[in-house]
Amino acid sequence: MLNFVFVLIFLALILSGFRFFKGPSSSDRVVALDTLTTIISVLLVTSSLFFDNYILLDISFVFAALSFTSVIVISRYLEGGNS
Repeated sequence: MLNFVFVLIFLALILSGFRFFKGPSSSDRVVALDTLTTIISVLLVTSSLFFDNYILLDISFVFAALSFTSVIVISRYLEGGNS
């Protein structure tokens, strides 16, 4: 069952990676980046369950927090706002 989940996660990674590289505008690429980082977090959580290695849950939490912050910073930069 988890093998099927891994296949679906990798399919989602491929599709959002395609949107990231092919996106028509910068805002589409930022949304695709946010989607990619969310999918990678899901991959880390699923890997934690599959390999029975719960340190990956902590890594996933830190990765999600850093990716959220980076998407906000990139969005602010593209928006042109200083505050």
